[in-house]
Amino acid sequence: MGFLYSILLGGIAGYIASRLMDSHNSAIVNILLGIVGGLVGGFIAKRLGNDPENDGLFMNLLISVVGAVLLIFVGRLF
Repeated sequence: MGFLYSILLGGIAGYIASRLMDSHNSAIVNILLGIVGGLVGGFIAKRLGNDPENDGLFMNLLISVVGAVLLIFVGRLF
């Protein structure tokens, strides 16, 4: 169930991030950006002293969106 939750949350986060950054990617790329963004955002959140594993749905979604936005930003630099 956790895997399906991650894919669903990643898809939503990737969609939100792509709209915030005006990036026109496919649905699969949005899902991948959201999942990887969740990993990046979770890593950053842990380094800042937050524990994303104990946070609720909204905070996990916010962390995933921030991570996906960072990935899109870095991708545009190259």
